[in-house]
Amino acid sequence: MNVHKAKRVEIIIEAPMQSRLTRALDEGGVTGYTLLPVRGGSGRSGPWTVDGQISTAGGMIHVLCIVKPDMVDPILTIAFDIVEKHLGIVSVSDCDVVRAERF
Repeated sequence: MNVHKAKRVEIIIEAPMQSRLTRALDEGGVTGYTLLPVRGGSGRSGPWTVDGQISTAGGMIHVLCIVKPDMVDPILTIAFDIVEKHLGIVSVSDCDVVRAERF
């Protein structure tokens, strides 16, 4: 089976920023992404969890994009413009995909 090189861009950001980020990704030409709820974690401020919160507004969201390598810089520009003013992280890693025409 043939595999094709791609990039995996992961953005974890405060849940209230989700629509702003996904709108910017759509406008920036990103053709697909997956949204995952983040249940908890630990960072500079110590451990946290969404357990016991009244709403998801205090939570985080994980946005996963698998893209062609030439889309990484535009996505990073979009993500950084939003993440730099809010809690969140952005990471990029190499990955292989089976159906390259989907990305």
